[in-house]
Amino acid sequence: MAISTEKFQKVEIIERKDYSSDLWSIRVKTEERFVFKPGQYATLGLERGSRLVQRAYSIVSSPCEEDLEFFFELVPQGELTPGLFELKTGDTLWMRRQARGLFTLEDKSGHKKIFLLCTVTGVAPYVSMVRTLARAEQENRSISYEITLIQAASRSWEFAYREELEALAKGSNWLRYIPSVSRPWEDPEWKGEVGRVEDITRKYLDSLGLEPAETLAYLCGHPQMIENCKGILKRRGFPKESIREEIYWIPAKKSGVEAAV
Repeated sequence: MAISTEKFQKVEIIERKDYSSDLWSIRVKTEERFVFKPGQYATLGLERGSRLVQRAYSIVSSPCEEDLEFFFELVPQGELTPGLFELKTGDTLWMRRQARGLFTLEDKSGHKKIFLLCTVTGVAPYVSMVRTLARAEQENRSISYEITLIQAASRSWEFAYREELEALAKGSNWLRYIPSVSRPWEDPEWKGEVGRVEDITRKYLDSLGLEPAETLAYLCGHPQMIENCKGILKRRGFPKESIREEIYWIPAKKSGVEAAV
């Protein structure tokens, strides 16, 4: 098949990290500078016979970085991640030349408190956001946001960016990072927060004083978590325009279905 090089470019994997049997990240080198905003996504693709299988993936890296980083979860019956999982350093894949997405920190409401909620790979756009803010702080630019990031996973080894986020939170006065394990019986060494995102959302809304009049909420990851947390936030008084969502994984019905992640 002929792939339009006006729309797509070849990118090369220059680094790969595996965090578990089904979670990994890659860094890719692009042909030209890729322009995007923190929170946006890029479309990656692999040739499969006569067609290009492509999906959208949130960008982990900051626009300040030279290369692009992505974080994946293997969907065994999916069309794309099994192929991506087989790739190694030096391999190439296709990527659309234009970034897309409105899941960014840009907002005209003036709200300065940001409540970020996610599951596993849903942390990707948030890492991009906080890396960008951390770089701004290093350049002595003031950070006007007060960010709380809650990430839930079944077990602690699924927190691929935990050490980085904890270090950024420790070194700043604008970021609070709260990882939570939902299956502590499978992770007996875990001493931190316990529960799914929706189990602890009310707790932190209350304890941190995150009021609807001054807070923007972001939801990223599993669709059921998003629906549950949207309900909690709406009952708390959050208007629709103060809740943003990015759905990552769509449950399979009868056949394998893979969502944009």
